[in-house]
Amino acid sequence: MGDDKQQRRVVVTGMGSVCSLGTDVSEIWDSILAGRSGAGPIRQFDSRNFPVRIGSEVDLETLPMPDFEGIDKFLSRSARFGLFAMDRAWADAKLEDEPADRARYGVIIGASTFPIVEGSLPDPRKLIQGNRYNADAYLAVCRERPDLLAQRDIPLISTLLSLRRDLRGPSCTVQSACTSATQAIGEAFQSIREGRADVIVTGGADSMMSVVCVAGFTLLGALTQRNDNPSKASRPFDLRRDGFLIGEGAGVLIVEEMEHALKRGAPIHAEITGYGSTSDGYRFTDIHPQALGPARCMTAALRSAGIGPEDVDYVNAHGTSTPQNDAVETLAIKRAFGEAARHVAISSTKSQLGHLVCAAGGVEAIFCVKALQSQVVPPTINLEDPDPDCDLDYVPHEPRPARLRIALSNSFGFGGQNGALVFRHWDGAAA
Repeated sequence: MGDDKQQRRVVVTGMGSVCSLGTDVSEIWDSILAGRSGAGPIRQFDSRNFPVRIGSEVDLETLPMPDFEGIDKFLSRSARFGLFAMDRAWADAKLEDEPADRARYGVIIGASTFPIVEGSLPDPRKLIQGNRYNADAYLAVCRERPDLLAQRDIPLISTLLSLRRDLRGPSCTVQSACTSATQAIGEAFQSIREGRADVIVTGGADSMMSVVCVAGFTLLGALTQRNDNPSKASRPFDLRRDGFLIGEGAGVLIVEEMEHALKRGAPIHAEITGYGSTSDGYRFTDIHPQALGPARCMTAALRSAGIGPEDVDYVNAHGTSTPQNDAVETLAIKRAFGEAARHVAISSTKSQLGHLVCAAGGVEAIFCVKALQSQVVPPTINLEDPDPDCDLDYVPHEPRPARLRIALSNSFGFGGQNGALVFRHWDGAAA
């Protein structure tokens, strides 16, 4: 396990999630294995005149309002998702009545900066008096709508999670675009491995299905425009893919030092054994065409775990369904895995959930853990006409039973930010 035999081992003891497929990890996993899609029409704003009118949306009515007296109504969608998923993960980890030194408990979470409520701003012309800003008008807006400020404050997510359970250890919000949750989990893993904490709440929460975000991604040419058939819109590695399906939700994990978990009799779902993080240093929106950054990231994660490519049984691909990403990720896996690339099972669960952006890596980490527990590889749905440039084993259409010991989860973000995590099946052995 890595170069240092004395490094502390890190396990996953709790998981919670919310997405378009449900609010319970087992329910969501069953839907993934059944090949269901969470895609549908966007309901958060009137998208009838937009080129993109579909997404993977959470039904907010299914979530209870978190009881934060005085600020409940100011919580953004992503904050509510994160709090809900944390509560589920906390209960799953059997931490409800656990006496503990909360200075050894922390929060490292991935989240985005974008507000969801834009339509409630007053007419911009009313905020300008002559050639100057009308200070009184702006102060009135901020006084009446403090949620607009709160939703811009991404550290608020980690603050809320810390307040929720009186966590006084490491605290950090990670904003690295599509890699946010994966890097958050990786940093949590490193913090526990190196002795800076014993338990960390980690993962990601996000909602970028607002007018501005959908418009921006549309102008970048990043989103699918298959509005007439939402469930078929996200089609990673397919020749006819035309962009990603925008989604929202949260995936939160409780990661814990192994001996600490064993001592308190916690349920152990899997072990985290490796983490890699790199940057392309190439362009703001494009991945490097030679896949150098993602390949180095996977190699670093495997080295961190002390294993080789031939030891990996399953890769949960970033697999966004954009023309560039899927072809480059295929190349990256070939570069990192060599001959083993032809023998590893790979799938993209974004084919069903779409892209949850800063939350994606959290949900996909949970899917890696569930795959190891279930000994089943989830499918890539909608892979009907394989792209010749995407010629690896992407487990099309149906889940596949398999002997799974090691799983790798990939996330590659805007700006060339790359993250990869390695998970190992937990068989009850501490040795």
